[in-house]
Amino acid sequence: MSCKLSWSHYVELLSINDDLERKFYQKQAEIENWTVRELKRQKKTGLFHRIALSKDKEKILEIAQKGQIIQSEQDLIKNPYVFEFLGFPENKLYKESDLENAIITNLQRFLLELGKGFAFFGRQQRITLNNRHFYVDLVFYHAKLKCYVLIDLKIGKVEYEHIGQMKLYLGYYEKEINDEMDNQPIGIILSEQKDDIMVEYAMLNDTSKLLVSEYQLYLPDREELKRKVKEIIDE
Repeated sequence: MSCKLSWSHYVELLSINDDLERKFYQKQAEIENWTVRELKRQKKTGLFHRIALSKDKEKILEIAQKGQIIQSEQDLIKNPYVFEFLGFPENKLYKESDLENAIITNLQRFLLELGKGFAFFGRQQRITLNNRHFYVDLVFYHAKLKCYVLIDLKIGKVEYEHIGQMKLYLGYYEKEINDEMDNQPIGIILSEQKDDIMVEYAMLNDTSKLLVSEYQLYLPDREELKRKVKEIIDE
């Protein structure tokens, strides 16, 4: 037993039947200093399975034993991100600005969903090129990776032009904002839907650190997530 976790943490952990899943939540709770409430939330949103869906079998077994070790931009991604804490009613019509405002209002919970190491830098950060203004929705700095992380929020499906826009942002930050201590910036486009084939071809042989993932405003079907991860492990 770890001295970092309380008896209440272990009560929550013992309710998990699967050994791999339980070991992951124990290790992650230690690494990120989760409260019992935060542990409950991560269990409820299926964090282990959401991270595992972006891994192969070997990596799934590794994160179960060691927790999520952040070493590159690929370790940041979840599939999908879950923003149930925003409290949007089902079937509510909303704009990207509504989503952004709700995230800022619930910034602490958003940071928990992003994971350890993120520091909030600003919203609607302006980029001006040839008298044209562009705005990055959310900007963070990652302490472990030592780089800016730019996040754009999209309603509906991510499009090719969204990827091109993020590449522009990343190029600007690398050339104009970075100093000698900063690593190459990371861009994350969060959308309700993504076309994996389109994203693959749009990013083919691309050297920018750009990630595209989906988000959802309601709790995921945990049994479906478990089934998908089991398929990867069984393969």
